[in-house]
Amino acid sequence: MDTVFRNVRVIDGSGGPSYRADVALDGGRIAGIGRETDAGPRPGAARVVDADGLALSPGFIDMHAHSDLALLRDPAHEAKAAQGVTLEVIGQDGLSYAPVDDRTLAEIRRAITGWNGGGRDIDFSWRTVGGYLDALDRAHGGRGIAVNAAYLVPQGTVRMAAVGWDDRDATPAELDRMKRLVAEGLEQGAVGMSSGLTYTPGMYAKDAELTELCRVVAAYGGYYCPHHRSYGAGALDAYREMVELARTADCSLHLAHATMNFGVNRGRAGDLLALLDRALADGADISLDTYPYTPGSTTLVALLPSWANEGGPDATLARLKDAATAGRIRHHIEELGSDGCHGVPVEWDTIEISGVSEPALGGFVGRTVQESADLRGEAPWDTARRLLVDDRLGSTILHHVGHEENVRAIMRHRVHTGGSDGILQGAKPHPRAYGTFPHYLGRYVRELGILSLEECIAHLTSRPAARLRLPDRGLVREGYRADLVLFDPATVAAGSTYDEPRTLPAGIPHVLIAGRFVIEDGRRTDVLAGRAVRRTGAQGCTP
Repeated sequence: MDTVFRNVRVIDGSGGPSYRADVALDGGRIAGIGRETDAGPRPGAARVVDADGLALSPGFIDMHAHSDLALLRDPAHEAKAAQGVTLEVIGQDGLSYAPVDDRTLAEIRRAITGWNGGGRDIDFSWRTVGGYLDALDRAHGGRGIAVNAAYLVPQGTVRMAAVGWDDRDATPAELDRMKRLVAEGLEQGAVGMSSGLTYTPGMYAKDAELTELCRVVAAYGGYYCPHHRSYGAGALDAYREMVELARTADCSLHLAHATMNFGVNRGRAGDLLALLDRALADGADISLDTYPYTPGSTTLVALLPSWANEGGPDATLARLKDAATAGRIRHHIEELGSDGCHGVPVEWDTIEISGVSEPALGGFVGRTVQESADLRGEAPWDTARRLLVDDRLGSTILHHVGHEENVRAIMRHRVHTGGSDGILQGAKPHPRAYGTFPHYLGRYVRELGILSLEECIAHLTSRPAARLRLPDRGLVREGYRADLVLFDPATVAAGSTYDEPRTLPAGIPHVLIAGRFVIEDGRRTDVLAGRAVRRTGAQGCTP
């Protein structure tokens, strides 16, 4: 054998009781599991690790990640590797970098600079989903990437390519083109389709258009992952809309960062869960992900009304520079509640600037818009408008609008999985980017007892593996891939905080991908064992 972990507590991902065992790895797979109670000789190996006091589980699967360029940019990628993440699902919220043409690529790079940076350090040689997945496999001199990655076809990018940035119905020819692009992406390995229905231009699609695209997804055995139309004033209606849309299309549904935010939804997680329980009882195939924190994170420009973003970034900037139009935008944001701000009038003391693209604007970072406005002696909208224009829409924010009781209630649900929604850009990104998975284990398991350790591990491993139709991941079983995490249940914890968001976690000494140590004795190795995980048919995926 290559490696044996002796005397380890196995938490196998099924949700069942843990047990002590020796676990042997060979050729990148789990080759043997010798329980403490088994008779016979113990397995030997080239390397034997005494894992007494540690727990061994399947690698964590981040169901909602924004590492689309980070995987290409940073070979270490400690933000995820150090957490025990062995697979990320990218292409989220309807906006990513494939499929594109030259025009669309330039537009998407500008539109999501706040999520991933401008990409000046990236060789955008691909134009298709397959080309992007190939780029991941060829990254870093052909060695691959830090962790595995699966990809969702981004519906907003597809609409950008076929329709542009106009707020209108697609023509039949444009809809046909979108369906072809989605089908091609799935044929080339994507696991499903995402939407960002509070982001332009994807939000301009009506349900009939989305349903047609979801029928394509369903035909390929994929799933639909919407960031739906409201997490605020219209949250329940927005969830209901997605459930009915998926039912009509006969498509599996995975609800992205399924939270209930803003004051109007305090204590209303039970309403969402009852809606989902009814749909599940009727036979719907639904899952969801959440992060274990209360603030959200997005771009400052995302709060604008959709009409202000029509036509793309240049048109948005022109509207912001025009005093009369900027006044209309302010009225929608502050008094009416824009669709970009989930139908809720903005509260500027909840909007904290987490990152800027222009270094000269760094003084805004770490302060709310209200605080910066007070320092400048001006109205908050004037500060926000100035920042949007001067940073060319590249500013990111933390949005302090969540509720702890909702977070705890939703994470208990039987179809819940973990997703960091981690934006890695900015001077002070959300701590969830570096801390989601150890925060579940340290805060919500050990300290609060919201979930048992065995149950939480199932949420983070086998449940997402089942959604992704991965036939040999998500469980500690003989023959399964050796994508594994060893952690100390007594000390595992997120190191990241709001003040120091890039601090690495504690209590995770070993992480393996394909049996190779990505984290060893708490330190990042130079191993690049990650690969693109591609959908190969209705039955599953393969690296």
